[in-house]
Amino acid sequence: MAEEAVVFTFEEIKQLTDNKRNLLVIHNGVYDVAEFLNEHPGGEEVLLEHAGKDATENFEDVGHSTDAREMMAKYKIGELAESDRKALEKEEKSRVADSSSNSDNSSSWKSWIIPIILGLVGTFILKSYLLKQ
Repeated sequence: MAEEAVVFTFEEIKQLTDNKRNLLVIHNGVYDVAEFLNEHPGGEEVLLEHAGKDATENFEDVGHSTDAREMMAKYKIGELAESDRKALEKEEKSRVADSSSNSDNSSSWKSWIIPIILGLVGTFILKSYLLKQ
C-alpha cells in the first residue's frame, strides 16, 4: 500500500520551521534540510535565508546538478497544499508579466541612450586627439 503524502500549507511550514527544523519548498515539494545545513556546498546561510519560503526560483537560478536533485529525495517530507500552489502560480504569473513589461521599457531606453553615450565618448576622444596635434 502506497503511503499518502503529507500535505503542508505555507502557514504550517512557517510554524514548523525553527532551530531543529528548516523547511522550505522547491517545486511544490516540502523539504526539511536541517540535517543538510553543514553539508550544503553554498553554505548554510543560503538555506537559512529561505527557511519557511518557496526556494524554487533560487534553486533553479543556481543550476543544481543532477546529483543534487537526486539527493533532495532524502530530505523530502511532503507536498505543498493545492491552495498554496495556486497562490504561487498567480504570484509567478504576475512577476513574469511585470518583468516583461519592465524589460520592454528598459530595452527601449537602452536603444537610444547607449548610442548617445558612445557618441559623446567618441567626440571627447576625437577632440582630445585633435588638441594634442
